[in-house]
Amino acid sequence: MAYSAEETLTDAQNELYLWIKEYLKKFQHSPSIRQMMDAMGLKSPAPIQSRLKHLQEKGYISWQEGKARTLQIVDDLVTGIPILGSVAAGGLVETYSDIQENLDISEVLKKKDVFALTVNGDSMINACIADGDMVLMEPIKDRYSLRNGMIVSALVPGLGTTLKYFFKRGEKIFLEAANPNYEPIELNPSEVVFQGRLLAVWRKHY
Repeated sequence: MAYSAEETLTDAQNELYLWIKEYLKKFQHSPSIRQMMDAMGLKSPAPIQSRLKHLQEKGYISWQEGKARTLQIVDDLVTGIPILGSVAAGGLVETYSDIQENLDISEVLKKKDVFALTVNGDSMINACIADGDMVLMEPIKDRYSLRNGMIVSALVPGLGTTLKYFFKRGEKIFLEAANPNYEPIELNPSEVVFQGRLLAVWRKHY
C-alpha cells in the first residue's frame, strides 16, 4: 500500500493517533474499535472509523478498513531490512555490493534475510512497479523453486542486476518485462544468478 506524505491532523485525529501509539507500545497488538470508543468517550463507532480513515489517508497508519486489529503505526514499522542498492527495470546495471541504509517495513514481512532494492526504470510498469519504488525480495536458495511468472531480481555476471518476470522454456531462461517496449532477455541457465523473488512493493509519495 502506498502512503502520502504526512499531513496535519485535527485535534480529534491527533488524540486518537497518540492513544493508539501508546496502546501499541504497551500491548504489542492493535486495539479494538470498542476500546478506541471507550478511550475517546464515544458511544458510536462511526467517528472512530472516520478518524482511522483520515489517519490512513494522511499516511500515519496502515489499516484495512473494517478490521481494527490490522492497525499499525507507519513510523513504528519494524526496522532493519537492508537496502542493498538499485535494480534495473529497464536495461542492465551494475550489481549491488554495499548496504546503504535500512528500510522501515511492517513485521508482516518477517521472512529471513529479506532485502530491499530501489527500482530504476519503467520496464515493470504494467506490474504496478514504477521507477523509484522499493521492492522487497526474499532470497532464492534453490532455483528449482522458481515458477514461471514469478518476479525475480537476477544477476547476469559481467552485465548487472535486473527485475523481471521469470520464465523457463526448454533449456532457456527468459527474463521478461511488464512493458511492451522492452524485449525479453534470453539466457542459458549458467549465465544467470537468481538473487530474490518479489515479496512486496513499497511506494511512498512525497
